[in-house]
Amino acid sequence: MDGIGGVRGRNPYELTEESPVYVISVAAQLSGLHPQTLRQYDRLGLVSPGRTAGRGRRYSARDIQLLREVQRLSQDEGINLAGIKRIIELENQVAALQDRVAELAAAVEGAAAALQQREAQVHASYRRDLVPSPDVQQTSALVVWRPKRPE
Repeated sequence: MDGIGGVRGRNPYELTEESPVYVISVAAQLSGLHPQTLRQYDRLGLVSPGRTAGRGRRYSARDIQLLREVQRLSQDEGINLAGIKRIIELENQVAALQDRVAELAAAVEGAAAALQQREAQVHASYRRDLVPSPDVQQTSALVVWRPKRPE
């Protein structure tokens, strides 16, 4: 950990797509929507902006992008808000599943590498004085031993 409370090597003041920085009036301007529409979308759970300590909305660049997508789906595609909400939920679920698949693939690769390493260790531990003889043929013949009976 950093002395400032961030992760080492990462600037705690660095802005990302998820950084909630835009007040509702700026977000409305950037998305081309009315502020009241943004409030309605928040109430419906379509776009959930971050909140300040005083409960004011703060939108991120990703929120602005989502607002534009909601507007496009509504106006251009004619999808109602309930349908748009379901689409957003499914897209979020797909993204989460893709992340999980990537995690599992990495775990499988790690397990395969560990297995190969362990297999190499086992092979390296074989006794060198025990060598299979190429002269010995393996057969499937069955030999029956019968003890001699005393006469």
